Amino acid sequence: MSQRLSLSATILLALAVALGLYFAFAAVQGPSGILRRIQIEAETAELAIQRDKLKTEVQQMQNLTRRMSDEYLDLDLLDERAREVLGLIRAGEVILR
Repeated sequence: MSQRLSLSATILLALAVALGLYFAFAAVQGPSGILRRIQIEAETAELAIQRDKLKTEVQQMQNLTRRMSDEYLDLDLLDERAREVLGLIRAGEVILR
């Protein structure tokens, strides 16, 4: 007793399998799929590291700016910056390069 599927049942089964494969592919490869989510999470982690580095740099610049302000003048920093930017040296100093 061999039972065969009718033509409409075969077409319906093939359509169901095709839709299942499509949705499985979309869940993995699609614009909102698993692989895209992993990629976005990696980018987010990388950007968070970059943000933290920039925050540190901004804090350092704010510190230097405050130390060079009229309210609080760090003479050692002023001397260092004048030497570096303007190329100033004190009398009697020898520069080794």
